[in-house]
Amino acid sequence: MTKVTDADRVLILDTTLRDGEQSPGATMTHAEKLEIAGLLDEMGVDIIEAGFPIASEGDFRAVSEIAKVTHNSVICGLARARLPDIDRAWEALKHAPRSRIHTFIGTSPLHRAIPNLTQDEMAERIQQTVSHARNLCDDVQWSPMDATRTEWDYLKRVVEIAIKAGASTINIPDTVGYTAPEESADLIRRLIEEVPGADEVVFATHCHNDLGMATANSLAAVAGGARQIECTINGLGERAGNTALEEVVMALKVRSDIMPWRTNIDTTKIMNISRRVATVSGFPVQYNKAIVGKNAFAHESGIHQDGMLKNAETFEIMRPEDIGLSATNLIMGKHSGRAALRAKLRDLGFELGDNQLKDVFVRFKELADRKKEVYDEDLVALMRAGDDPENDRLRLKSLRVTCGTERPQQAELTMIIDGEEVSTSQIGDGPVDATFKAVKTLFPHEARLQLYQVHAVTEGTDAQATVSVRMEEAGRIVTGQSADTDTVVASARAYVNALNNLLVRRERSAPGENRREINYKDVV
Repeated sequence: MTKVTDADRVLILDTTLRDGEQSPGATMTHAEKLEIAGLLDEMGVDIIEAGFPIASEGDFRAVSEIAKVTHNSVICGLARARLPDIDRAWEALKHAPRSRIHTFIGTSPLHRAIPNLTQDEMAERIQQTVSHARNLCDDVQWSPMDATRTEWDYLKRVVEIAIKAGASTINIPDTVGYTAPEESADLIRRLIEEVPGADEVVFATHCHNDLGMATANSLAAVAGGARQIECTINGLGERAGNTALEEVVMALKVRSDIMPWRTNIDTTKIMNISRRVATVSGFPVQYNKAIVGKNAFAHESGIHQDGMLKNAETFEIMRPEDIGLSATNLIMGKHSGRAALRAKLRDLGFELGDNQLKDVFVRFKELADRKKEVYDEDLVALMRAGDDPENDRLRLKSLRVTCGTERPQQAELTMIIDGEEVSTSQIGDGPVDATFKAVKTLFPHEARLQLYQVHAVTEGTDAQATVSVRMEEAGRIVTGQSADTDTVVASARAYVNALNNLLVRRERSAPGENRREINYKDVV
């Protein structure tokens, strides 16, 4: 089982692939889950909560394969307080060198009322399910969902039951982001002091950000005695999100003078995985996001710039290099060669084979011909554009649009669909609307556009636009991305990219591939 070997060590459980993916529209493909798990493993995450195996065949397969390919992290699967859930989780996890079953049940009055359980009935269920999990796996985590709104005496009672039944980690979730730092610390402290056997297990904290206090509440819980923080990359998660891994890890690193605890995270890998999660989830990082936001190390005020020139520590409490951000944003151009491009991409976290480099170099040169200066952000956008023409059934060949104050706006589009070239001309309420209508005319579908957003990658009128779209069809949610100096072209490619991803999901929708709805009443 995963134990804290010294008093100043804090374990990091990353649940980006489970709780983070539950954020509406953040569904990742199987390959993307494996990739993110690999990055988390390399970064030093202690426990990766890889999914909810009984939720769908896709979740089961992802957890099972992650369990086989990771090298360092404990792989964890979530299970409700039901024996079939626990058995399914163990079936997915049993191949891992180190595995953990995480089982949970809602203990607050509001959550007990949903399955209509008495306190005694729920207590019996906890004892039964935790014992069953412990008989399968020697590392069992148990969570009283909505713990921060559970009656104190009952919370103590069920925590004691879970410990006696064999749980080695007790996670205290603030499921709806209800608590505050002082209360968070006090809750953990009192449980450790008052529950028999509490000194023999690891206490964990799992906070949501509904009131904007997830990071503060998590760190307060550590001060109260918790030695595991549950978090996600970029704070991805339902509603306002989860505790952000990068925030708690860097807070502990920067303020070790007042928070004398450490993690095993290689912080220089934070920026790369942040960018990748933003891409595959379709949730871009806000510019002023702590640690990984675009403006986190940007200084515009004259006073700030003057201070930075004299001494960077004047206005920066950490170095960009600490999180894997290049200290200097060297500019590439049309005269840059392959060796320089390979070296630059390696600095940005991309290791390319010769064939990959050849393809990227061609696209880089095309971009450099249109854009005077190619910045690091442009290269990241180029790598994350989502184009895979060799495997895509739908491809954009050419696009011409008319726009301006005169109506109507028109799009003339040519695509290659399953090897056949087809064309159409459509009008719409603006060039993007006309383009999307043209795509739908050539490739009819019932998918609904849930999200369309545009971000400028860098400054200037020649900046690339990164476009993200999210689409839904029959419960399948897919995202598409692309980048181009022409916003309408980027929009068209992102839309087509999403449709290609949808086709992949359709093909995989053999029975059970998509996450099915879980009836909460089935918790018992």
